Amino acid sequence: MADIINLLPDAVANQIAAGEVIQRPASVVKELVENAVDAGSTIITVNIKDAGKTLIQVVDNGKGMSETDARLCWERHATSKIKSALDLFAIQTKGFRGEALSSIASIAEVTLKTRTEENELGVQIKIAASEIQSNQQVACTVGSNFSVKNLFYNVPARRKFLKANSTELRYIINDFNRIALAHSDIEFNLFHNNSQVLNLPASNPRQRILNVLGKNLNQSLIPLETKTTLINIKGFIGKPEFAKKTFGEQFFFVNNRYIRHPYFHKAVVQAYENIISSDSIPSYFIFFEIDPDKIDINIHPTKTEIKFEDEQAIWQILMAVVRESIGKNNLSPSLDFSIEGVVDIPVLRRNTEIFAPKINLNPNFNPFDNDREDNFNLQKQLEAERRENWQALFESGSRSQKNPDSIFANDTGQIKDGPRLLQFKNKYILSPVKSGLMIIDQKRAHERILYENTLRVIASGQVIEQKTLFPETLELNSSDFVLFKELEDDFRKIGFDIREFGNNSVIVHGLPDSVKYSDIKDLIESIFQNYKSIGIINTDKIHDNLAKSMAKASAIPYGKVLEMQEMRELTDQLFACGNPNLSPSGKKIISIINTEDIEKTLL
Repeated sequence: MADIINLLPDAVANQIAAGEVIQRPASVVKELVENAVDAGSTIITVNIKDAGKTLIQVVDNGKGMSETDARLCWERHATSKIKSALDLFAIQTKGFRGEALSSIASIAEVTLKTRTEENELGVQIKIAASEIQSNQQVACTVGSNFSVKNLFYNVPARRKFLKANSTELRYIINDFNRIALAHSDIEFNLFHNNSQVLNLPASNPRQRILNVLGKNLNQSLIPLETKTTLINIKGFIGKPEFAKKTFGEQFFFVNNRYIRHPYFHKAVVQAYENIISSDSIPSYFIFFEIDPDKIDINIHPTKTEIKFEDEQAIWQILMAVVRESIGKNNLSPSLDFSIEGVVDIPVLRRNTEIFAPKINLNPNFNPFDNDREDNFNLQKQLEAERRENWQALFESGSRSQKNPDSIFANDTGQIKDGPRLLQFKNKYILSPVKSGLMIIDQKRAHERILYENTLRVIASGQVIEQKTLFPETLELNSSDFVLFKELEDDFRKIGFDIREFGNNSVIVHGLPDSVKYSDIKDLIESIFQNYKSIGIINTDKIHDNLAKSMAKASAIPYGKVLEMQEMRELTDQLFACGNPNLSPSGKKIISIINTEDIEKTLL
């Protein structure tokens, strides 16, 4: 049998590696900016064009590279960060594998200009598809200047899967912000198509958070800090009243490296238990300092997942410090001793005569004497109330049995006037039907109604808008402001009157008539978050995506008590929908428990 195994050429191996490390333009920005941080830079500037598809330029004032290092850095696994396997457990830098630059060079046209302080001239190297095109000395400032052009130009299948520019720009901003939050002592600047998106001067951690995510956060942040032999934790958490229904302000950093950690997230959420509602998410910006030999960061290509040696112990410490911070700032619920009226508390004076309390006894009391009315007045009253409640329940049941189809003509029919509907757990609407008991999820039902209504409005172009009593100004973070610019016309088509107000702010003048929402800021933020979580496959799906996002953000929440008329309107509108059985996200709205199954439970 002939030999069939061959060694891959370096260019092909680099492209395969690029598939793990470089997934989109944001990946290039992340790798190059992290290299600039490792180089000891105090100012880092990023220029991008067409969301990084045409150009990504990262300029820093770090220590730069010698001519030899400038050539060698493009080789795969060429790194100054580690020399042996033991070094993997003592890593303090962002990069260490030596894969990023070789991966970038394999799928783009790259130019590097760099100079060290010791050299009068720097070096310029041009590379395309892993091949060095030129190498010459040039005059340049100390530091490094990387220009990455035509990303994925030689891998058209990868380039085809990139999303719209506005979407890719949001990915870039998100990764850029994570690095900026971890290094508040460094000045960061981000430009897109020659317009400045972010200007983050060197500052303290709190000010950096405000510069990145908006000054409105200032009133909600409270500090936390603890030092132990295992780990040091510091940062900020949000006040309970500012908790949101969506993600976006939750950040963990380990030794100034951003990470995702669902297990630690649960520790923070549990610390807020009984303080915020179960569907709310607190904000947090938490920095861990730990010995590098206690963690393993070499388990994921993007290094956003880290394995901790003492994960359970850290979980307990984290929950304790968050609870401590909540307690110190008097944010936990306390006993309310306020009552109506005035409580008369007698003052004990020296000449006050003290008497033993008198207890009135009935020597003829007999607990087994059922004939004595004074012994059983309370018991009889309670029994009477119970009989009345049970009688009302049986009467309701008998009415339903006499006309089982009085509410619904059939299992999926239109609602008619009939006996009362029942709300269960402030979450479900119950109704008898011909085959048994129907259960309707009230939130999912309302989502379906709002979703189909929004699509009809978009299709017809007949927008019904309600003006706000007072226009409300919202300060958005840079990522959400980019998203607003992307969706501005689409918002208008469904009845929102939102206009740009400058400095990443918008002003809301009107809402769709179908939206009954008191907290406009929370509504808009929820729409943005839901929209981002759904994602966009292509531009044809934008309206559908926006309709789903608005429906989810505007639907009546679980826990809301509904009046009888509200339940009737909700069920009427649900069964008028084209698909009343499933929510816009594909979850079941209606479930029917057969009469036979109910009867089996009573055997």
